[in-house]
Amino acid sequence: MAVDGTWNLTMDTPMGERSSTLVVKAVGGKLEGTQSAEGQTSNIVEGTCDGNAVGWKVSITQPMPLTLEFSGAVDGDAMSGGVQLGMFGSSPFRATRG
Repeated sequence: MAVDGTWNLTMDTPMGERSSTLVVKAVGGKLEGTQSAEGQTSNIVEGTCDGNAVGWKVSITQPMPLTLEFSGAVDGDAMSGGVQLGMFGSSPFRATRG
């Protein structure tokens, strides 16, 4: 599937750039995997994939407890879209297959 693999993801947040590693694979119409940042790894939940469109949620505890909701599109070895940052609004993200 187009999204399978390891991605180096960068979010442009109100607190500056935040980087993480996303490891995913498509299983049917679902996206499964993990997202790691700042020494923590979390399972993604509610992952979806439909053609090149992808979406998932991940709960983090650093720098504060928050659920991040990603929505984007894969274009070859690049991915981009937006992420909802709870009460902090939304920010763009970009990723490259690593």
